[in-house]
Amino acid sequence: MTDNSDMIDFVRARLAEEERTAHAAGGDNWRCPDGVPGEIHDRSGAIAFTIRGHGFDQHIAFQDPARTCRRIETSRVLLDEYAEVADKDTDRPDADFTSGRAVGLGFAVRQMAAEHAGHPDYRARWLPRFIH
Repeated sequence: MTDNSDMIDFVRARLAEEERTAHAAGGDNWRCPDGVPGEIHDRSGAIAFTIRGHGFDQHIAFQDPARTCRRIETSRVLLDEYAEVADKDTDRPDADFTSGRAVGLGFAVRQMAAEHAGHPDYRARWLPRFIH
């Protein structure tokens, strides 16, 4: 296990939680049909729910469960790539491709972890590093 394995595990756990929530919401694509503001429809065309005002319907439909699941999959690919080189993600990386890759991917994974900074298991040492 790498020094960053706890951060990787933390992000994997948050992705799994989000995936469970998306599947519990039906896992479907949602949309807002023209002419019926405030209605969010599921894949079959049935009204999944209704919300009025302030453009919430468009935002909610954009964050549909299917899109969330696709984003989680791409996040897992990035996380897996980082896990391969996480031991090279150090404050003083070597001047080689693998170390540069580790630092770059590490920055992205730290950003992913920071999305959940309010979670009780989040650690401040995972804050993204800015190396010049």
